[in-house]
Amino acid sequence: MPTDIPQLIAALAAADPAERARAAEQLASLGPEARAAAVPLVQACGDLEEAVREWAVAALEELGPPSVTDLDALASLLRDQNADVGYWAATLLGRLGEDAGPAVPALAAALSGSTDVSIRQRAAWALGKIGPPATGALDTLRRAADGNDPRLARLAGRAIEQITG
Repeated sequence: MPTDIPQLIAALAAADPAERARAAEQLASLGPEARAAAVPLVQACGDLEEAVREWAVAALEELGPPSVTDLDALASLLRDQNADVGYWAATLLGRLGEDAGPAVPALAAALSGSTDVSIRQRAAWALGKIGPPATGALDTLRRAADGNDPRLARLAGRAIEQITG
């Protein structure tokens, strides 16, 4: 099994599900050192194989913030059909804090347009973590704060506070 990160990233796309799972498991053991694998790990959250998904999530939980160079790829993954992929894309964008400012339109679109409540909630959380650079999402956050989902309303309200100070 490969041990360097580019080889592990390549193994995440292998035809053999056991090889994909081993790669994700090894990336999980690397913690923040696996940062270069952030986007492939988010994509692996949509894998058909449960073990791959579980190890990818384990790796993402330990990863910390991704590289700013992953911002565009993560923003586009917010629209993925798989809710776990969108959730983790929003999570990593939120971990970038103010550096994720360019992703505010994509997060606002996920907040207002996603059919999955976990993605909407995580998008609101991420916008709050971005803080003042997310002022362009305030109207969307206010609508979410006035909505029927109590958790989303709470997260949106907190995000508004974090953005407006």
